[in-house]
Amino acid sequence: MSSHHIVREKQEPALYIHHLGAFNEEYLGQLLEWSPTLIVNSSLYEKLISLGLKVDIVVNASGQDFFQENTKVIQASTNELDAVLDYLIAEKYPAVNVIDEKSNLRELGSYISEINIVVFTETEKAYAIKSGFSIWKPKGSIFHIEVVSYFETGNLKQDENGDFSVINDGFVTFNFTTPYLFISEKL
Repeated sequence: MSSHHIVREKQEPALYIHHLGAFNEEYLGQLLEWSPTLIVNSSLYEKLISLGLKVDIVVNASGQDFFQENTKVIQASTNELDAVLDYLIAEKYPAVNVIDEKSNLRELGSYISEINIVVFTETEKAYAIKSGFSIWKPKGSIFHIEVVSYFETGNLKQDENGDFSVINDGFVTFNFTTPYLFISEKL
């Protein structure tokens, strides 16, 4: 018997690769598993094509670039990531995964109410959560939490370096009064 999965357009988060660096190929494969809309910075286009990937959108392409058939181009006057987020929001995408050098979620705060953003770097996964968020994690998992206000959590303890460790296998719950809390996990 075979199983068929129907993936509707925009059901999976789009993937924007701004900076690939030494990003783990296994994680990249997981992010590409369900064939998301793939958006790349023009400087990475050739590298990703050489990996056999179908690029849907290129950001900041110069006029003489030649792309795969049906590849769209987004021009960014200042910030490529802002241009990508503006495009995805206008196209009604609910979520995007971003691969970059650093997780700059605080700078993306104005977008968080309009689109779910997860930023991956070579070492971490960062995202914004709303109060009441809970996630199952094994004992010893590490969270870095950008503390901007008082928050309560269950099943976490603060380490000497300021990170938070999961005490026991199970759910970690976050409650706070601000609109969002920015957290990251080590990959």
